[in-house]
Amino acid sequence: MTVYAPAATADAAMHLAAGDNIDVDVLQGINGLADDTTWAHGFMEFTGEYGLLAVLGLLLGIAWFRARRRPDHDVAVAGIVWAPIAAFLAELANIPLRSFVDRPRPFFVHSDIHVLVQGKDDPSFASDHALLTMSIAVALLLVDRQLGAIAVLVAVLQGFARLYVGVHYPTDVLGGFALGALVALALSPLALRALLPVVRRVEQTALRPLVVAGPAAS
Repeated sequence: MTVYAPAATADAAMHLAAGDNIDVDVLQGINGLADDTTWAHGFMEFTGEYGLLAVLGLLLGIAWFRARRRPDHDVAVAGIVWAPIAAFLAELANIPLRSFVDRPRPFFVHSDIHVLVQGKDDPSFASDHALLTMSIAVALLLVDRQLGAIAVLVAVLQGFARLYVGVHYPTDVLGGFALGALVALALSPLALRALLPVVRRVEQTALRPLVVAGPAAS
């Protein structure tokens, strides 16, 4: 059921910069779709909160299955392992950023926003969902271009869903995308340098099938 947020307060409005009009217009345009698509509310709520993250998990599983069959399987598997670690580190980086920016959720400022997901009262910038999905997508793109491209599309859909359900501004989503991509790209060389020895060690144990498909060389 659609819930309408309370009227804006003067204090909350002070958090909006003068250049936020386009931000608000885009949000209202996408969130306004909820008026004519009440039949999709349940699907969008689930998708925006959990569904697309689950799709990324499935893509990581497929990528791991494919990576084990590559000549550079050790590098590829290390890259797959890096994806969830990158998401975790991006989430950690967002904690102080959120506190510093301290931007209120859009429904605290704009009374016409349709809020489809309840309980969101923490700061709005940057979007956790956006940074999690994009960090995983970019890390996966470094390993498997085909699946990575699909993952990037999933991340974009995640951002759209967060606007549809009324819990973020577009710049919250773009900020999350930027932070997630930055962490995944910038720390990837160091991460692979640290993860490769671990992956190669695992390959010499009974857990070898986690790293490479097929029997050990005789």
